[in-house]
Amino acid sequence: MRDELAGRPLTEPHPARLSPEHPGRERILAAHAAALAAGEAGYLDPDTGLFVLSAGFLARRGTCCGRGCRHCPYVAD
Repeated sequence: MRDELAGRPLTEPHPARLSPEHPGRERILAAHAAALAAGEAGYLDPDTGLFVLSAGFLARRGTCCGRGCRHCPYVAD
């Protein structure tokens, strides 16, 4: 069974996962948007260099893994 997606665009992470005040937010969102547009599984975080899964990839999986992913499309308000 597939989990229900949260009612927000895949480009917008839940504020609990990426704070609107995060100093690197714009760079992170730009990298995420590029990964989404290219259909890639994720991107390298511009600050840490760690690989971060995109909301598109996570949505295609169909369920939340419960690991606190930054772009989890299943986290609702």
